[in-house]
Amino acid sequence: MRRTHYILMIAAVCCLMSFMAGDDTMTKENGVYVVNTTTLGKNVEGYNGPTPLKIYINNNKVEKIEALKNFETPKYFIKVKKALLEKWNGMKVSEAKALQVDAVTGATLSSEAIIQNVQLGLDYYQTHK
Repeated sequence: MRRTHYILMIAAVCCLMSFMAGDDTMTKENGVYVVNTTTLGKNVEGYNGPTPLKIYINNNKVEKIEALKNFETPKYFIKVKKALLEKWNGMKVSEAKALQVDAVTGATLSSEAIIQNVQLGLDYYQTHK
């Protein structure tokens, strides 16, 4: 009976440690905040599924935005990346949140997903910095 309790206790501690492991949604690398929208935007879908991003924020300004692995059609997603990802660069977070961005013609769903992920990431940054 004692061995069973010991095993259950170890299992409980392991579970607690996994919950306490930390939130990797926002990290800080060399003074730059990096917001990863993989979890935040898991329900924000482009044409073929989620379109997660990494948003780099330095001194409360968007430094750059990178697209992470996704299943969008490469031909169209390249257009979206070229047209949208640099739109927010250099802007204060509050300005970037207020920016009205148009979707790329022919890739509307992918564009809208990127725009929503940027908004989610910027909101998260403002709430958790």
